[in-house]
Amino acid sequence: MYKDRWEIEIFFKTLKQHLKVKTFIGTSENALRIQIWTALIVLLLLKYLHHLSRFGWSMSNLATMLRMNLFTYRDLMAWLHDPHGQPPVPPVIQLRLPGFGQAVAR
Repeated sequence: MYKDRWEIEIFFKTLKQHLKVKTFIGTSENALRIQIWTALIVLLLLKYLHHLSRFGWSMSNLATMLRMNLFTYRDLMAWLHDPHGQPPVPPVIQLRLPGFGQAVAR
């Protein structure tokens, strides 16, 4: 029983360390299950990205950098292998509205 309890403690310590879980949102059994499953999925994705990366990330650095770059537009695999590289410049698309900025023939 002690060994099982210790594994649960290590799991929650890993969650707190890598995902910055401060509190649980809900207190019902269903809410806790959803939050734990979500955390497991996130940890699985982080470990998979860590496995794919050639940069030599630590898990905590990878989680932090992903959190910081969550809303940036970059190729994930290119960023994983070279995070300090120049980000690609997205193409500028000029949209034209009919009747605005154009000479109208009469």
